Amino acid sequence: MAGSRTPLTPERIVAAAVTVADRSGIGAVSMRNVGKELGVEAMSLYHHIANKEALLDALVDWVFDGIDLPEDDEPWRAAIRRRSVSARARLAAHPWGVGLIESRRAPGAALLRHLDTVLGALRRGGFSLADAAHAFSVVDAYVYGFVITEVNLPFQAPDEVEAVAAGIAEAMPDGAYPHLAELIADHALLPDYDYREEFAFGLDLILDGLARLVDGDGSAV
Repeated sequence: MAGSRTPLTPERIVAAAVTVADRSGIGAVSMRNVGKELGVEAMSLYHHIANKEALLDALVDWVFDGIDLPEDDEPWRAAIRRRSVSARARLAAHPWGVGLIESRRAPGAALLRHLDTVLGALRRGGFSLADAAHAFSVVDAYVYGFVITEVNLPFQAPDEVEAVAAGIAEAMPDGAYPHLAELIADHALLPDYDYREEFAFGLDLILDGLARLVDGDGSAV
């Protein structure tokens, strides 16, 4: 029945755009494709979202709205660690977000709130303004870079790691790359190996360096 159709809202339109992007990539997000996902003509969307550019901006805000933010009374290190773990999970689940975030010029309320809250956690933790900017930059470079690597790896499950390792081993003459061979045999092929666990190790290294900086050592290395 025509009268029973769920009314369009900006939230429904953004949710449909997320579905399109998750399924087919950010390049597939268009007013026409999102309208098709919702079962309506593209022109119906313009009553709620100005244009495709506004829709892409709304997608960025949607990504940031799902990332945990520091609490006002939370120590800076715990806050930044928790927020970074959450950001990595959000972006790994929606890998189109990394490139989209870096390409937009019109930040929405969720993004602005995110930036301000993270900076506030660092400033309350004793970081100078410049060092807070440095810290934010290096943490996000690590989070985004890890996600890009993670989602593009040619394996997920342990049996897939074995298949990839076997292919690499076949390409290596005996004894030609001893350190790589050791890494594969004694690390990557261990029963409990999971590349995703590398994230916490690297993040803690960065936070250790930032802690030395803010505690008065004068150096993050």
